[in-house]
Amino acid sequence: MKYQPTTTSKNTQLKLYERMMKPRLIEEKMLILLRQGKVSKWFSGIGQEAIAVGVTSALKEEEYILPMHRNLGVFTSRNIPLYRLFAQWQGKGSGFTKGRDRSFHFGTQEYKIVGMISHLGPQLGVADGIALANILKREKWVTAVFTGEGATSEGDFHEALNVASVWNLPVLFCIENNGYGLSTPTNEQYKCENLADKGIGYGMESHILDGNNILEVYEKVDALCQSMRTNPRPVLLEFKTFRMRGHEEASGTKYVPQELMDQWAKKDPISNYEKFLVSEGVLNDGSIAQITERIHQEIDEHLQMAFNEDEIPLDPAVEINDVYKPYDHKEVSPGQKVSNIRLIDAISQGLRQSMEQHENLVLMGQDIADYGGVFKITEGFVDAFGKDRVRNTPICESAIISTAMGLSINGMKVMVEMQFADFVSSGFNPIVNYLAKSHYRWGEHADVVIRMPCGAGVGAGPFHSQTNEAWFTKTPGLKVVYPAFPYDAKGLLASAINDPNPVLFFEHKALYRSMYQDVPDDYYTLPMGKAGLLRSGADITIVTYGAGVHWALELLDNQPAINADLIDLRTLQPLDMDTIYASVKKTAKLIILQEDSLFGGVASDISAMVMENCFEYLDAPVKRVGSLDTPIPFAKKLEQNYLPKERFSLAIKELLEY
Repeated sequence: MKYQPTTTSKNTQLKLYERMMKPRLIEEKMLILLRQGKVSKWFSGIGQEAIAVGVTSALKEEEYILPMHRNLGVFTSRNIPLYRLFAQWQGKGSGFTKGRDRSFHFGTQEYKIVGMISHLGPQLGVADGIALANILKREKWVTAVFTGEGATSEGDFHEALNVASVWNLPVLFCIENNGYGLSTPTNEQYKCENLADKGIGYGMESHILDGNNILEVYEKVDALCQSMRTNPRPVLLEFKTFRMRGHEEASGTKYVPQELMDQWAKKDPISNYEKFLVSEGVLNDGSIAQITERIHQEIDEHLQMAFNEDEIPLDPAVEINDVYKPYDHKEVSPGQKVSNIRLIDAISQGLRQSMEQHENLVLMGQDIADYGGVFKITEGFVDAFGKDRVRNTPICESAIISTAMGLSINGMKVMVEMQFADFVSSGFNPIVNYLAKSHYRWGEHADVVIRMPCGAGVGAGPFHSQTNEAWFTKTPGLKVVYPAFPYDAKGLLASAINDPNPVLFFEHKALYRSMYQDVPDDYYTLPMGKAGLLRSGADITIVTYGAGVHWALELLDNQPAINADLIDLRTLQPLDMDTIYASVKKTAKLIILQEDSLFGGVASDISAMVMENCFEYLDAPVKRVGSLDTPIPFAKKLEQNYLPKERFSLAIKELLEY
């Protein structure tokens, strides 16, 4: 390997060598411990150290970096104490995840590192969000994010690059092209000659670097970072390198031709660089031995510290409590002045007042800026708050939700508007695997509200009518709100935005302009997890939410002989089961109404919990009523047949007569 004349100082040259040696020697030790059963799994970065070390060394300490599982050099170059890394890999308390996640699946605000999830792609969008926050805070910093050549086939890769390019975000996208996605060679992954060419399609600057040449990596990345700090823009880098061991140790390398292994062994980044430094007089046999011995001693000392640490004690309460970031709701009482407004007006008003309350609140969504959104909820917001905070997005739900996570990581609050709740399926992965799990995994909350215009009854057909709350009530770490009235919607939206945890906020489209109520003009909040008792009676308990509340009210108004407790859940996660239990113990009969199709919905869990906890109080089986288990049809008669409104009337009659 040839090294070009360099302007890098001798001290920096030596530091780069030491920084590459540390992860190499740690890995060699880990491979021994793996065979001894003292670590559970290992993803080797041997042969790729120059990329992680070179990139990290070019960044400032305050600049975020998002590594992969082969980037040990990122963690060691950020000077994380080795015993904490060793404890992390053994599931000990001094690690970063309290034993809840393994290897490099963690982040740390202290060292400005945000680790990967196994789905790979979302972290690219997270980098976009971190960089956007830096722009909004007028911080001239770069964000670096790593991915492998395999993940460049994921949609998240393309979405994240597009967002970064459209918004001129200073993100350094680092592709480690090591030849194989597990066992699949590059010629079976993509057709283009170089992955850097993909940058052309996004109007993005791109470069190809020798990923085994530490000086080329460091000097080029350093120059790019200096430029990007003053001229913010994304840059795509393809590092040509090779993985010298298996995807992880158990998979081996039998699928790799031996001549290819031999060819790349000659390009080893450390041995070649060591020879260069010896030839330059920076290293000699004595200094090499001293560096090696010092690192070995550090490894052994810190390993012993990790081995001596006790296993994490099991505390079930801690496990449950760490799913969400602790948050004490601060109730703001409404003022006396009220206006009779629609549900859609209450949501718009609540959102506007939250923008005034939180200067770090950013809104993102398709067509929400000048156009005001398809439902006009954000109409006039650009004039009030500017396009920096009210942002139109490309059609790329996954990247935008990941971007929201990155904004949160870097100190912002975020509201993302799904144009229709149905479209959230395109962003499902980062919601359920990133936003929902991050606080439990490594203590990083997701200060994100996702607004979900939902519901049938408007003739919109299968793809604009779903009420898909059960997709998310099932996932620990998410909160789910589903108001039925303007007053509740405004107060609960303010509370959702105040809450530092991720919230799915459902808004029924059929109620947007049909439901009026007197609503306080001023800002106020309402507690999540508290149901509303709308009617009081002794014969039966009706539990519902969303449009179901109004179907139930209509029934009770038309049949005043029905003496019922009517409970509006308002929030589905957390769920106010205490109010339901108290009512069932009084009435002895329960019917649960949901607009969602019946199987697997919220009603099923409520029914199960009541049966488990109130069985002796029941005088009849719990009854569930929901929509048909079909997609939502378009034609009016078909849609009316799909919805449970008429079946609810028959079901409550049968239950009362039981």
